[in-house]
Amino acid sequence: MRTAAPDAEIVRSATNLGFGPALNVGLRRWLRRGVGEWVAVAPHDALPDGGVIARLVDAGAGRSRAGLVSADVGDQAVPRIDRYFGAIWGPATVSGGWDDCDYPHGTLFVARRECLAQIGIFDERYFAYNDEADLGARARARGWEVGLVRSAMVANPSTATPTWIVDYLRTRNTVLLVRDHGGRWPMTVRLVMGVGQTLHHLLRPRLRAPWFVPAARFRGLADALRGRFGPPPPRRQATSPPSTAASRGRTLTR
Repeated sequence: MRTAAPDAEIVRSATNLGFGPALNVGLRRWLRRGVGEWVAVAPHDALPDGGVIARLVDAGAGRSRAGLVSADVGDQAVPRIDRYFGAIWGPATVSGGWDDCDYPHGTLFVARRECLAQIGIFDERYFAYNDEADLGARARARGWEVGLVRSAMVANPSTATPTWIVDYLRTRNTVLLVRDHGGRWPMTVRLVMGVGQTLHHLLRPRLRAPWFVPAARFRGLADALRGRFGPPPPRRQATSPPSTAASRGRTLTR
């Protein structure tokens, strides 16, 4: 960052705040200053093609109600939110240009100032995973468009996130997302489905995702039922092995 943007302000944290909470540190500062219509959001290891951010901003600027605009990870899918399954992926509806989404892809997106000022920033209960889905759901509920720009490419080829943490957060946060944007009945259905899917995958190894950890899933379901959100258990952050999933962004497409 110092080499690429010597005038950039870099804010350091002594602890791992999580994906959304860490981004909020910068977003709050940007919103307070009142300068600039668009802000870009990405994990530290995103690799965008040249000119991608300009393409995203141009696509959003051409639509008066565009609030969140994300780059394309090349999977020919579009982010959707299901009432019971939470954040899922559907097939692309266009081969180029704007593709309507339910939420932005977390690997790289830009957000309009007026949109964030109205809907708020990341919900820090999520810590990581599904937080961008919640942001997109809140934006759409207030009448903002959420889209993905086809062929505005970004890659995110690796991650060091521990496998236990990935499965725990994805499981727990899916229940939170379903509850907040669907209600108590869909949440109950999601909890039952979560137990059933875990047992089914235990019996059918070929169906397991690369980050499948039964104990993490059951703990995630239990904590969601108890209303325990925020950072994952501290002991797990210190002891879990690295994830084998391809990337944070790509894991959501599997």
